[in-house]
Amino acid sequence: MSGTVTRVLVADDQTVVREGIVMLLGLLPGIEVVGAAADGEEAVALVERHHPHVVLMDLRMPRVDGVEATRRIRAAHPETEVVVLTTYADDDSLFPALQAGARGYLTKDAGGEEIAKAIADVRAGAAGLSPQVQLRLLERLSEKPAQPAPTAERPAARSGERPAARSGELPDGLTVREAEVLALIAEGLSNTEIAQRLFVSQATVKTHINNLFAKTAVRDRAQAVAYAFRHGITGMQQ
Repeated sequence: MSGTVTRVLVADDQTVVREGIVMLLGLLPGIEVVGAAADGEEAVALVERHHPHVVLMDLRMPRVDGVEATRRIRAAHPETEVVVLTTYADDDSLFPALQAGARGYLTKDAGGEEIAKAIADVRAGAAGLSPQVQLRLLERLSEKPAQPAPTAERPAARSGERPAARSGELPDGLTVREAEVLALIAEGLSNTEIAQRLFVSQATVKTHINNLFAKTAVRDRAQAVAYAFRHGITGMQQ
């Protein structure tokens, strides 16, 4: 994205905070603020008008909150990425935002460099998550779900049984290469970085991603990360 100006829209209901973010972004090279919204409904309208590359989205706003605004923006304008910038990093805020289509999640103690990196990351196709959010996401995904009681149709797991990816069997008809790409997505790599790691073209990476998304029925990279950890498809390139 070198030399490319990134058009950014800011959405926050607190005037002082909103104006402060706009001022901060104005000092960052390669970023142009194209609008500022006081709530989610206005954010949706301004995206329709200005077609920004990235929206910096607060979560708790009047009329339409940040999660619903993110969902509407991603549905109507999939080319516009959303980075959440909020005071809250609890599970009830984090996971609904990611499920709505946000590709980045920062708390408001983030500095200008961290915000700029998140914006650049989501434009490049990677996740723009703060280290604290990445850690919480990994912790949540690694939590063991409650095991259902054995039934005649579903026998109890045998001692030492491993996830499909660890035992050599891949779920949902994934190929080995598709699983490798999925593992690298789970590491937070962009399409460009995956192509470099696997020594293939970006077009090939996109083809693998389209195929694995279709096979696993995930809609975006956040869901792909959850799927990878749920099925033990991580660290395959180590």
